[in-house]
Amino acid sequence: MATAPTTPSTEQDEDQPSRFWNGMIAFAAFMLLLIGGFHFLGGLVGMLEDDQYLVGDSELLIQTNYRAWGVAHMLIAVLMWATAYGLFWRKTWARSVAVGIAALSLLTNVAFLAANPWWFTTMIVMDLLVIYAVTVHGGVEEIA
Repeated sequence: MATAPTTPSTEQDEDQPSRFWNGMIAFAAFMLLLIGGFHFLGGLVGMLEDDQYLVGDSELLIQTNYRAWGVAHMLIAVLMWATAYGLFWRKTWARSVAVGIAALSLLTNVAFLAANPWWFTTMIVMDLLVIYAVTVHGGVEEIA
């Protein structure tokens, strides 16, 4: 009787999930760098050219002037860049901070949504992708 051929288990097959999750963490780090850059540019626009936004500062979810929003966006950008650095170097604190800073970014973008709906909706989606990429597997990654 013929038996079905079996494929020998290779180290490469066993390493695939680990490589995938490492890729997801790297993706989250790149996204944090990108979103941080967008926050920084948005902060500069809010501080220097606030007439570029679609509504006045009194029509935002949290009513404050664009200069204050600009400073908030720039601070979030710096925190995102630091967190991305930690993710690149596989620091354990960086995964938790990445979720927190992406959630803070998401809430900030929701509050700023009326100013430019398409732009901030895109940033909200990117924040959700970062949260997903960092939390989807939930386990501790193995260090080679």
